[in-house]
Amino acid sequence: MDNVSILDQIIDNQKAEEVAKLDAVEIINNLFGELSERERDVLIRRYGLHGSGKETLESIGSAHQLTRERIRQIESSSVKKLQQLDNLEEYIKTLKKVIFQMLEEHGGLMEKEYLLDILVGFSVNGFDSDEAKELIHKNYLNFLITKLLHKEFEELMSSKHFKESYKLKYQELTHLEDILQALITAVKDTKRVHKTDELLKLLMELDAYQTHKDKLPSEASLDIAKVLKFELFEEDPNLINNNKALYSLLRAAKKIEQNKFGHWGIHNWREIMPKTINDKIYIVLKNHSKPIHFADIADMINKIGFDSKKANAATVHNELILDDKYVLVGRGLYGLKEWGYKKGTVADVIAEILEQKAEAMHRDDIIEEVLKKRMVKKATIILALMNKDKFFKEKGLYQLNSK
Repeated sequence: MDNVSILDQIIDNQKAEEVAKLDAVEIINNLFGELSERERDVLIRRYGLHGSGKETLESIGSAHQLTRERIRQIESSSVKKLQQLDNLEEYIKTLKKVIFQMLEEHGGLMEKEYLLDILVGFSVNGFDSDEAKELIHKNYLNFLITKLLHKEFEELMSSKHFKESYKLKYQELTHLEDILQALITAVKDTKRVHKTDELLKLLMELDAYQTHKDKLPSEASLDIAKVLKFELFEEDPNLINNNKALYSLLRAAKKIEQNKFGHWGIHNWREIMPKTINDKIYIVLKNHSKPIHFADIADMINKIGFDSKKANAATVHNELILDDKYVLVGRGLYGLKEWGYKKGTVADVIAEILEQKAEAMHRDDIIEEVLKKRMVKKATIILALMNKDKFFKEKGLYQLNSK
């Protein structure tokens, strides 16, 4: 309960002195007061604490006119000096308790970025939307966890099953690996992507989960719902909060990934990790769920930022024209064939409707049916109905011309 009361003070009351105990920047700035100016500079540069990225031993050596090996020695001795400070525990004990509880409630393992995002959310800098400051704060947290809290936590770097993660020092991973392998097989068998709630349900139906569920935490008192952030899609924060260990397993998995629209699947599926402009067009259209103008598709691809490659409208339009899975449904507007759209002119659509109905139809009914299949003006439909080679009108009703 001690851990909970500390979090309650920090999260609920936002007391300045309590928040500071989670502020990695504040903690390290205080600890670095015990170092020389050169020692501080070496660590700041080496671990990216200045916000300009981590520097190599060579570049730091050039700045100080010292050899690469000498900089490595200064780095090592400076970290050791911090680890041996008499007052170290005073500065880090609250953060250590919070991280321990966080990892424990998440099954003992958390993907690196996921844990850092949540910790930044709990800290004073977490309420600042400045991405640069958040990145610096993450670098500070990473330094604290890997160098000063190394006795309690371990950095997982080269696992076959998991991305770069943090784990409790004593944590066994065999049961998590068994559950994950079974889940990968199950997802492959479904041959489709899943929303988070669907994937969690699939996971909990696995025999491997039933076998190992007693090894997962059953109680959770830490509320992370308020600090979860999803930029391009919506998630249910309470669903995640109530299934921390399982969601954390999904986030840490190497071979299961979530795409830009919040859907999960195998990491190398094109709907998860689109490789070509055509892949990106398809995933944008599918998740938009209705036809889009080709120029807007290009804009959406660039806004989403699948990768560093920019899409231009002409290239997108060309892909849409050449691929049969896309259908022109209006002026520059494209939809997916799988939605039921078929290629052809408005007259072709009318002909298909009349053929399916197998009876004469009123103009307004034809217009209504065509608008379900094409995004065109009513005048365009009326004009198409005047094609006497295809249709004729009798007693106010339209029929196919059988000539």
